[in-house]
Amino acid sequence: MIRLEEIVDEILSYNSDADVDYVRKAYIFSAKVHLGQKRQSGEPYLSHPIEVAMILAHMRMDVVTIAAGLLHDTLEDTPTTPEELNEFFGPDLTYLVQALTKISKIQFKTKEAQQAENFRKMIIAMGRDIRVIVIKLADRLHNMRTLEHLRPAKQEAISQETQDIYAPLANRLGIGWMKSELEDLCFKYLKPDKYREIEQQVAKRREELEEYIRDLKKIVERSLKEQGYTADVKGRPKHFYSIYLKMDRQKVTFDEVYDLLALRIILPDNDKTACYGVLGLIHSLWPPVAGRFKDYISVPKSNLYQSLHTTVLGPKGERVEFQIRTEEMDKVAEEGIAAHWKYKEKSSIGEKDDQRFAWLRQLMESQQDIKDDREFLDTLRLDLFSDVVYVFTPRGDVREFPRGSTPIDFAYSIHSDIGDQCVGARVNGKIVPLRQELETGDVVEIQTQTGHNPSRDWLKHVKTAKAKTRIKHWLKIEEHRQSVELGQELLEKELRRHNLPTSKLTKPEELGRILPEFNCPSDEQLFAEIGSGKVSSLAVVRALAPETVKAEEKSEKSFFSKLIKKTAKTPEKGVKISGIDNVMIHYSKCCSPIPGDEIIGFITRGRGITIHAADCPNVTGVAFDRERMVKVDWEQAEQAKIKAYTARITVFTVDKPGILAKITSAITESEANINQAQVSALEGKKAVCNFSVEIDNREHLGRLMKRIDQLDGVLEVKRVMS
Repeated sequence: MIRLEEIVDEILSYNSDADVDYVRKAYIFSAKVHLGQKRQSGEPYLSHPIEVAMILAHMRMDVVTIAAGLLHDTLEDTPTTPEELNEFFGPDLTYLVQALTKISKIQFKTKEAQQAENFRKMIIAMGRDIRVIVIKLADRLHNMRTLEHLRPAKQEAISQETQDIYAPLANRLGIGWMKSELEDLCFKYLKPDKYREIEQQVAKRREELEEYIRDLKKIVERSLKEQGYTADVKGRPKHFYSIYLKMDRQKVTFDEVYDLLALRIILPDNDKTACYGVLGLIHSLWPPVAGRFKDYISVPKSNLYQSLHTTVLGPKGERVEFQIRTEEMDKVAEEGIAAHWKYKEKSSIGEKDDQRFAWLRQLMESQQDIKDDREFLDTLRLDLFSDVVYVFTPRGDVREFPRGSTPIDFAYSIHSDIGDQCVGARVNGKIVPLRQELETGDVVEIQTQTGHNPSRDWLKHVKTAKAKTRIKHWLKIEEHRQSVELGQELLEKELRRHNLPTSKLTKPEELGRILPEFNCPSDEQLFAEIGSGKVSSLAVVRALAPETVKAEEKSEKSFFSKLIKKTAKTPEKGVKISGIDNVMIHYSKCCSPIPGDEIIGFITRGRGITIHAADCPNVTGVAFDRERMVKVDWEQAEQAKIKAYTARITVFTVDKPGILAKITSAITESEANINQAQVSALEGKKAVCNFSVEIDNREHLGRLMKRIDQLDGVLEVKRVMS
């Protein structure tokens, strides 16, 4: 176990004026309250906060952060209170520890809900003090290093969460070494077989790779010296997870992965021009691989990472990646946020730092509007995803977006109102569709129109969480408004149908009487429920005027019985009606049902029973007249085939001479009669032919359509049902 004085020595190595007694005091307090507690490994629990503190010291954090690392579990796992921490260590440290404490005392219905709430809390705390996530990352890193002591299911769950959230967070904060270590540890537990395979393959080649790196370093160092450059050259094999990703994405074996090596050239001072000079030198020594050059100095990543990346075909044809940067750039790349964060005003994000962490601000904004736990976690993963493009505003400001983002994402990144009112975009001076994906280096201008609103179709073309959340939020509000208007209209229509006073029965006091019956808190919500189809307008009228509706329904039932008797006669053969004999029937022209279709009968005032196809919209749409529907069936084939049934078909064809004659001949040869035909020309030398034909049943129609479909020049044949 690490000793306290090792942590103290590490702190003094980068800050000789540090108040190390404050850290000693935190160590003593932590040792006292965790006394007797054990980890799953059997070690004293104190070993964990000490390791976390040492990771923070290696990251060159301030003493308050390191002390908070020593105390980060005290509120959750010991009787310690926030008041005690505040008394001994002050409000700054107390806030950090409280922010790190999980929401473990609240009961949640699902594990997902608890996970989402913990992350919401963490994001809000990050917005106030970014050190919260730095400590949390150190905590997670040590837990991942000691994960072998947990059961397999727990190992997998923690590793998946780390891969989805914490490794991308480390990357966002610019802590590259931590991101790589977390990814390798997750890989070890999520895909153990693949991990062992790559580990063994690298071990076989380790000596060869290390010798190659030594020889390559000598060549580079000699060439740099000859050209007058002073630089530090470091070499290393790539980490296991990056090798696995390359194998998986390119569908290759380990032996086919060529760029296993990376060399870093670090130049003194902050001379950016020297970086480009060294780049030219490397390219003069070995040919660059096309498409593998990236300039993160001119266009830094959002986490402030700067470097030149190039891949070359080195000695013996090996692919080698070179990273060229200054000492200051390397410090930011290695230490991430700790290299530039200024602790002032209780570490709140100031205006300048706010620009550096725009992604965090957007993350905080979007999480406020997302209530669904699964959607929130998906949004969090999306916002932390590292595959990005960098585009410019017309003023030259750089903005970062997930790959696949469109001008709509860009518009919402400026302001929600700009996104809502976006009607067009110019990319690099040219008008482009809003669905066009942005590329690194694009200059984007947004065109707006006051009063314009988002489209549901936009959801297919946006990638950022802010855009998705805002569009869904607007659509939800708009759908609610439309449901309220439609619901009010349907209720008034239903009241008028029953000759009831609409102005009186839609007053708040009248509707207030029945709201509990429908579990609605307000009139508006009741209208919305009616408009969305969750509550029937007839059910509401029944509740408002039960005696009137009851009397009407009794009278109407009697009327239907009389109607059936009045219109009774010998029915047409072909249909039998369940429970009713000798009633007048006719076939609906809207859907033209034929034997073989599922059918339903509908009692029509003065006309007996009309036969419709079961899925006819004119029947399924009549929600308040279900009482008029009766069950009907086709009679047996030998009885039913006593008349011709009408069916309508549409034929799409190439517009050429003789095509209509071929179709009509095919209909005649199929023993069907044509009642009506209509032909229209379409654009692109195409035509549409509409026919009304007499057939025997569904099988007959099927044979006819197949015959037409086989004709040369026919593109499509379909039956028209409405």
